[in-house]
Amino acid sequence: MPRIVIQNLFNKEIFSKAPDRKVIELIHENGIDWMHACGKKGRCTTCKFILVKGEQNLGPFTEAEEKFANMGRLKANERLSCQAELVSGEIIIRVAEVNKFPHLEYSK
Repeated sequence: MPRIVIQNLFNKEIFSKAPDRKVIELIHENGIDWMHACGKKGRCTTCKFILVKGEQNLGPFTEAEEKFANMGRLKANERLSCQAELVSGEIIIRVAEVNKFPHLEYSK
C-alpha cells in the first residue's frame, strides 16, 4: 500500500488505497493544508517537497518538473507535489522552508 510520511509535520502518515496518485491529492484528501499557488497545474514551485527517501516509488519527472529543474528552481532532491505520482511503496518527504504556512506548526 503506497504511503507518504511527512517528516517535519510530526511524521504524519498518509496511506493510499490505489497507486499512481498525485502526492498533493493524497495530502489534501487527508486534510493537510499544502501550498499550491497555480491550482495544481505545474506552473510554479509553491507545492514542492523535499524528498528524503523513496525516489524509486515515484513516477518519472514530468515536463514541468524538468523545466523548473533546468531553471534551477527545483533541486535534485525536490519534486512538485502536483506533478509527482506515488506509484508504490513509501516516500518520506519534508515541507520546504520557503513553502511553509505561518498558521501551521512544524516539527524539526
